[in-house]
Amino acid sequence: MFVIGTAGHVDHGKSALVLALTGIDPDRLKEEKERGLTIDLGFAWLELPSGREVSIVDVPGHERFIRNMLAGVGGIDLALLVIAADEGVMPQTREHLAIIDLLRVEQGLVVITKKDLVDDDWLDLVTSEIIDALKGTVLEKARILSVSSVTGEGLPKLLVALDDLLEEAVPRTANGRPRLPIDRAFTISGFGTVVTGTLMDGRLAVGEEVELVPGGARCRIRGLQTHKQKVEVGEPGSRVAANLAGITHDSISRGQVLTTRGWLKESIALDVWLRAIPGSPVVIKHNASVTFHLGTSETLARVRLLDTQELGPGDEGWAQMRLQDPVASVKGDLFVVRSHQGTLGGGEVIETHAKRHRRHHAGTIERLEVMAAGTPEEILVKALEASEPRSVKGLIEKSGVLADSAREAIGNLVEKDGVIVLGKRQLTDGSFLYSLTGWGKVVKRCGEALEAYHRQYPLRPGAPREELRSRLGLSAQVFPKVMERLGEDGVLVEEGSLVRAPSHRRVLTESQQKEVESYLRALESRPYSPPTDIPIGLELLSGLVEEGKVVRVSPDVVFSASAYKEMVDRIVQEIGARGKINVGQVRDMFDTSRKYALAFMEYLDQQKVTRRVGDDRVLR
Repeated sequence: MFVIGTAGHVDHGKSALVLALTGIDPDRLKEEKERGLTIDLGFAWLELPSGREVSIVDVPGHERFIRNMLAGVGGIDLALLVIAADEGVMPQTREHLAIIDLLRVEQGLVVITKKDLVDDDWLDLVTSEIIDALKGTVLEKARILSVSSVTGEGLPKLLVALDDLLEEAVPRTANGRPRLPIDRAFTISGFGTVVTGTLMDGRLAVGEEVELVPGGARCRIRGLQTHKQKVEVGEPGSRVAANLAGITHDSISRGQVLTTRGWLKESIALDVWLRAIPGSPVVIKHNASVTFHLGTSETLARVRLLDTQELGPGDEGWAQMRLQDPVASVKGDLFVVRSHQGTLGGGEVIETHAKRHRRHHAGTIERLEVMAAGTPEEILVKALEASEPRSVKGLIEKSGVLADSAREAIGNLVEKDGVIVLGKRQLTDGSFLYSLTGWGKVVKRCGEALEAYHRQYPLRPGAPREELRSRLGLSAQVFPKVMERLGEDGVLVEEGSLVRAPSHRRVLTESQQKEVESYLRALESRPYSPPTDIPIGLELLSGLVEEGKVVRVSPDVVFSASAYKEMVDRIVQEIGARGKINVGQVRDMFDTSRKYALAFMEYLDQQKVTRRVGDDRVLR
């Protein structure tokens, strides 16, 4: 299925041409019929001589309704640039042509209407003017046909010409990411909410659970129609009307996108390649405020030029669009920017959900160039380097590369050791990846963090795992996988809850060793009432705690590991038999003082061995 869109100056006969070709009046509003002026988008369809059925989107030509025109041309496959024979090329002719050029609608015909109002000599002059206007645009080589919607002259030839062009056109394919940019939302008595648009990139089916982006409202497709005929599946490239259940039409607006759940995310910052049209009425300056049009959406935006200070007519460059309202966009989408003075330019979305960049930064420009024109492998690596680690699924979404191509490219990168895979080597959507550059930074940071820890605490056998996680800034989900890989690569050694550099050894001096041995003997001599006045260095004590040789239950009270274990076992056994225990009973059980019994039981509470209930303790 293909969609044809009209374009051209006001009152040049676009709607009359559509009516003459299809028998359907695209002017559906009462005001349009009364004024004889197209205000909003109109829709029709026809069957070409070959039997091919096509949709037609008719757009308003008046400059005051250019925003409506832009909402209609984003999804067209072929443009009909309509120019009245009695007036020739007019201001909106040129602006509509510039928009068609920005949106790369490469298939098109120029139709000179109202042929019955002029003679052949005048028609030749108009044709010559049109040829000049088309130079340097996507329609430069387009056929020019003249017709009369009143007499019907030239219409059969126009239909054949459309058929011939569409024979060469590449139909839209389903890539599994259906998007229906909404151009109308209304209600029909007995049916409820209906939205219409041109379906892109995939299929939608009756009964499917869908969502609206931006916004995230969820609903279900109750029914689908194409050209007023019921269908079970909407095909890419077709005009679709979707009857939605679970949502009201007044909560839906033009510019939202209907799609399957979970993959399309709204954005307020887009990295783009921006081109100012040759006839731009003003220079596009850094931080200029513009109106941004993408698909059927429209919002105000701030232009942040990344590699220059301004774009004059015909200039191109890298930019970031900071949007006032979020839009639903994917890599490769085309857009138009305007001001109150007219159309300024447009371009292509290179990256959605863009981070703020430093201007004139060579690394940023290089990355954007790769994202725009690189191979799938190159694009994926650059997308990964921008934010890592990423899951396979997250990387595919970030890169904008189609899922099948992306998975194949990731497989190639893994096979060639072009990326680092955490955890199991078998790739899944949940596998986490690092670029080689990013992984190198992790290895370096880990080495530096352990070196700094060992330098600060030379007598400790290693750093606590959680402290290292904090220093590396890794999530709890990713950290274990990173640790596993770092261990495999010999970057660190894990010993219980501690982590050390492979070269680190805890070496005590002879005097320190004697101090430790004396301290441990003192604890073991009075296991349940260990002395609290024996001087020992804090680092030596911390080392003993980390090695598991002692347990420090309070700032002053330290038990030997063997005494601690015995006491825990006996208390658990006692509570198991009696149901509860209090501090006094613990004191008597171990023939100790209340100071030790209280410190010990409070520590067991902290360790979630026991729980206090009044003056008693019970097992958790």
